[in-house]
This record gives sequence, structure tokens and C-alpha cells, in this order.
Amino acid sequence: MLGIETSCDETAASVVVRDESGRGRIRSNVVRSQLDEHAAFGGVVPELAARAHVEWLDHIIAQAMDEAGLALDEVDAIAATAGPGLIGGVLVGLTTAKALAASLGKPLLAVNHLEGHALTARLTDGVAFPYLMLLVSGGHSQFVLVRGVGDYERWGGTIDDALGEAFDKVAKLLTLGHPGGPAVERIARSGDPQRFKFPRPLLREERLDFSFSGLKTAVRLQAEALAPLTDQDVADIAASFQAAVTDIVVTRSRQALERFKAELPAEPAQLVVAGGVAANQEISAALRAVVAETGARLVLPPIALCTDNGAMIAWAGAERLALGAHDKLEVAARPRWPLDTPDMKVNSDAA
Repeated sequence: MLGIETSCDETAASVVVRDESGRGRIRSNVVRSQLDEHAAFGGVVPELAARAHVEWLDHIIAQAMDEAGLALDEVDAIAATAGPGLIGGVLVGLTTAKALAASLGKPLLAVNHLEGHALTARLTDGVAFPYLMLLVSGGHSQFVLVRGVGDYERWGGTIDDALGEAFDKVAKLLTLGHPGGPAVERIARSGDPQRFKFPRPLLREERLDFSFSGLKTAVRLQAEALAPLTDQDVADIAASFQAAVTDIVVTRSRQALERFKAELPAEPAQLVVAGGVAANQEISAALRAVVAETGARLVLPPIALCTDNGAMIAWAGAERLALGAHDKLEVAARPRWPLDTPDMKVNSDAA
């Protein structure tokens, strides 16, 4: 399976093999980051991202095929992100996949980007269904019960900013650069996480939703009150923000695991963490602790497969193809596409 990913600011292609037993192997996984193109703007500029995908995607696909030691006509099918994401970028990848599928006479798999994240742990760790996924990225923060390929139940999500977006905005406020997650984590190591008592929104409520807008506002008000900021102020604000975020994620994860055990008592409790925020060492360490407390299993795929990549799209396509699914060439790109929608169900008659 050739997988193509262009939903945001990474241009990626990968070749993944899925054998008859359901085991996966990555033959190649090429990712080109667009950080340099967007650095001056403090965030991703959609038009620039789409242009960069157009410029680089053919080269990235060629490199992925070369590293896999295969010609294009040797793949069994073509998978590409069809949403959600920045629509210009999604169109570049999906249109390229359609052209390849049509010219080679291969099946097309239009993959939900979130399903790519949801199924990655099956590629890397062979995780069996069902399991709970915590997706924390620049665009998404949600708990999803993964019952099977195409079978998802969202248990909670963000009501405003995604966690990765909150990191980016705090980093921009503190002039730490882009991407914000690694920048905040790096400066927080020299800060005092107890200096500022930032809020932990929604934690008194039982629902599994997130809210980071109020926390972000509290950080901004504190920075304005201290201006001009010293280096230590910046480090302490970053550390206190990260501590608040960690408390929120850990508390919600504990609640989600308790619900999993209550609703699926016969199943082993498994928490899969996906998305770029999974790279944060403080958050991942805290999650390991809470999972150990509850007797559950924590699965953290390699960081390179938590951030956007072609392998997760190829694998999701391979999982769907194994169940007989494929898509028509006129399938549309989508800027929004929740996992818990009826059209995510595997339909082997889609073509």
C-alpha cells in the first residue's frame, strides 16, 4: 500500500505491507516538514502549505518507492488522506492519489486522517480491538473508543482549542518560536511549575471533554501583568502552563479508563496515545504513572509515527482494503470529517 499524507504542513509518502495475518511492516516512510516555510509567520499558512505540497509531493512519492525497492505498478492500492485538514493540502494529496489509481488501475482508499492515528498502534504494537485512544495534536484533542476498523465512538473532545494549538499560542505569546510544543517543553525544564496557579478548566465535571481557551487566557493575562518578562518569568510561565496541561490530561485519562473498565469489563484496558503532543515527556511520563495505577496498558507508538506521516495513512488504507473496502475516484476531500460518523463504517461495495 502506498500512503500519501498532505493534510497540514508535512508532505509525506510511505509504503507499508500488511500480511494475511494482519501484521504490518513499513518498507519506507518519507516525511518533508514545512517548518522553514512557515517559521516567519508563527504558524501554518494554508496557501503556502498547499503550494509546498504541489512542489514536493511527486519527489517524496518517488523517494518512498525507491526506498521500498518497488515500482509504482507493484503496489496493490493507493491510499491518501481525504480529510480532515487544510482543504488545499488535502486536495493535492487526494488528487495525486486519484491520478495514480486511475492510471495504474489500482484501488483507491480515501482515508480519514484521524483513522490513521487511531490504527497506528496496530501497525507498531499489534494492539487488538477494542482500545481507547487519546488523540492530542495541533488540531484535535479527544478520547475515542476504537472498536474496530471504521467503528469508533467519541467519548469526549475539546470545546475550544486543541491542546497542540494551545501550546502553539502560548509559545507565540512568549516568543518561543514554532512549533510551540517542543519550544514550551524545552524552556519549561528550567522553570518553576508551582510559581503560577493556572486554572484546570472542566475538571470538576464528569464529562470527558477538554477546554484550553481559559487556560490560554490566564497565561496571557499573567504575562501581561509581568511585562517586560525576564527569562525566568518565561520559563516559570511555560512550566506552570505545562503542569496545568499535564494535570488535565492525566485526570481525564484516569476517568476515561475507569469508564472503559465499567463498560467493557471483559476486555483488557488499553490506552493508545496519538498525535504530536504525545512527544511531550512530562505528559507521557504522567500517563505512564496513571496507567500503572489503573492496571491498564499504555501504548505510545514511536514519535515519528505519532506526528503526521504517510505510514499511518498507508496502514489505515491496508486495514480497510483487507476488509474489502475501496473508494470511487469521485470521492470528495473534506476539511472536517469526524471519526464517529456512519460513513466511516467499512463498505466493501463503495466502488
